[in-house]
Formats: sequence, C-alpha cells, structure tokens
Amino acid sequence: MDVSLTLWVLTIVGLSALIAIDFFIGRKPHDVSIKEAGIWTVVWIVLAALFGLGLFLFGGGEPAGEFFAGFITEKSLSVDNLFVFVLIMAKFAVPSQYQQRVLLIGVLIALVLRAIFIAAGAAILASFAWVFYLFGAFLIWTAWKLIQEARADQEDEEFEENKLLKAAERKFGVADRYHGTKLWIEQNGKRVMTPMLVVMLAIGSTDVLFALDSIPAIFGLTQDPYIVFTANAFALMGLRQLYFLIGGLLRKLVHLSYGLSIILGFIGVKLVLHALHESGVHVPEISIPVSLGVICSVLIVTTITSLWASKKQAATEAARKPGTEKAGTGGEGSPKDSIDV
Repeated sequence: MDVSLTLWVLTIVGLSALIAIDFFIGRKPHDVSIKEAGIWTVVWIVLAALFGLGLFLFGGGEPAGEFFAGFITEKSLSVDNLFVFVLIMAKFAVPSQYQQRVLLIGVLIALVLRAIFIAAGAAILASFAWVFYLFGAFLIWTAWKLIQEARADQEDEEFEENKLLKAAERKFGVADRYHGTKLWIEQNGKRVMTPMLVVMLAIGSTDVLFALDSIPAIFGLTQDPYIVFTANAFALMGLRQLYFLIGGLLRKLVHLSYGLSIILGFIGVKLVLHALHESGVHVPEISIPVSLGVICSVLIVTTITSLWASKKQAATEAARKPGTEKAGTGGEGSPKDSIDV
C-alpha cells in the first residue's frame, strides 16, 4: 500500500484516542467482571474488523487479507502470552483490583517498543532480502522449541525476572508493599519504585521478548509496515480485556502451543519460499488466502481438541477423587464413613 504521511498521522492519532478512552474507562482500580471484559473484547474485535473492512474498500482485497491474517496470528500469539502474564501477576502478588491498570500500562509500553521493532524490521528487509532466510529459519526453530516445551509439560513453572528488571530494582530499590496505583514513593528519604511499577516493567519487557517471534511471523504474511503496525496494535489493545475474559480457560487450552508451533512453522516455510523467489529461484509462493485458511483451521482444530482433552482429563480426575465411590463400599452394607479432607 502507498500510505501517505497524513494517513500514518491520522492512524496513530486514532489509535491513541482509543487507548485514551480505554485508559479513562479503566482509570479507577476495580475488579473486572466477566461481563465487562466480554463487552470490551467484542468492541476491540469489531473495531479491528471495521478497520480491515476499510482496508478492503480503499486498498483492495490483498491488503485486507494481509491485515486479517496478521491480526489473527498476532491475537493467537497474544493468547499464549497471557500464560506468562498470569505467572507475573502471581509472582508479584498483584491485588485483583490493580491488575487491569498493570496490564493497560504494560501493553502500552509493549506497543511503543513494538513500533520501534517494526520500523527497524521494515528498514532491514527493504535493504537486505537475505534477512527473510533468517526470519524463516528463526520461526521454524521457534516452532520446534514450542513443541519441545509443550511435550515437557512443566506444571510448576514460575516467572523469572530478566536481567534488565533486576538491574532496575538494584539501582532504584523497591518498596515493600503496594501503594495504590503510585509508581514512585519516598521511603527513608529516598525515591524508590513501587511493586506496581516493577510489575508494569515486567509485563512490558516480557512482551518485547514475545515480539522476537511475533514480528517475524507477521512479516512473513506482509511486508507492509502500515499493516504490520496496525495488526499488532489491534491485537495488543484488546489483550487486557482478553486476560480477564479467558483467564479461567487458559489452562484448558492444552494444545495451544502445538497449534502455534504449526502456524509459526508454516509461516517460516512461507518466508523461506519468498526468499528463494526473491533470489530468482522458481518456487511456488503461498498466497494470503491460503495462509489465512491454514491459520484459522489450525486455531479452530486446536481449540476443539484442547477443550475435549481438558474435559476428558477433568472427568478422569473426578473419578479418581476419594469419596466418589458408590454407597456400600465403606463396610458391611453401610456408606463409607470417612472422607479425606
């Protein structure tokens, strides 16, 4: 797409206005209900769909297809990121009424940093076509790594602070408790960070690591920086509400990592084929409709098999619990008179 500077400015202003509205609505700390999270999740998805429809009307089917493929991919990868967000919230014992504020600021930090990543990635790809080989190989390696992690099935995984976060804590110090939504306080005559600021930085910096696979993935679907940026923006901005909406369902998506590994591997192959084509090698290229179909099919199948496996596992565990035996198994014709507590 030939995107003018005016359109870029209007888009950024529009997205900033949406973020400001989201911040205004969530400015007062409160526990987010399922109803509230559900309504706003639908709102963000509808806004993304309207934006894609606008691309179709003014730019044609190809840009719109690239946007929807990128948006769905980034959204699915974001759902996987929510697992880590849950670990971060537990690690820092964030009170439930403050979690929506933490996510809002953390996602905002991630959006700004990803914009920088996208600009750098677009500049590199425009100058060095061979980078497509690196992106493709990296995505295939990431897909294999996801499969290995899923097969490891680590139940007691905990969030570990990165070196940057530890360095900030050592330099500025951290208060011993939360002080509402304050980010800095005076303690013993010294200005120190609150746990609220630390967890926001943890969310934002962790999402930058997620960008290492999500940014190459979307560049495998489109090389248009405008579409890459807007698809990422719409996928990230609804992440806060999605966290509260499907928080209880995350553990049931047991096959999500397998689905994401297939998607990343598929896009990696697509990138390699594109790189070969750019090098003059006559190889077939995977079209956007095919990519969109593969991504949607994998996610649908993954969701169905995950829910089926979780339901089967829950039924098996329920059957093994003490106290579920039929009456008369506890002794001479009488119900069992002891229950493990």
